[in-house]
Amino acid sequence: MYTLAVKDHFMIAHSLQGEVFGPAQGLHGATYNVIAEFHTEKLDQDGIVIDIGLALKALQAVLALLNYKNLDEEQSFRGANTTTEYLAHYIHGQLAKRVRATFQGKLKITLEESHVAWGSYEGPVS
Repeated sequence: MYTLAVKDHFMIAHSLQGEVFGPAQGLHGATYNVIAEFHTEKLDQDGIVIDIGLALKALQAVLALLNYKNLDEEQSFRGANTTTEYLAHYIHGQLAKRVRATFQGKLKITLEESHVAWGSYEGPVS
């Protein structure tokens, strides 16, 4: 299995619903490092998994939709608990849409919430 990864970050504000979240139920900020890993069984005709520049630009375009936003006020997140895991899945879907014309394989999105905690979502680009 071949892997190519690109990394960026974004900053949001949000609150989480449910007593399990303790103080995070209140409005707070979060900065996430995002790692997008592209996995394929074989390299393409150019000998690559995906063009690094294309992968990074696509990731940056997705993160621009979230950066400096209060997710509690965004229509697309109404009624959703914007946990790390939820956001990893959301970013996966948005990034998959942008790369599926040139990449077929698996995509894993990891959101590093801090240096000791992170969450991921992995699935096919289809």
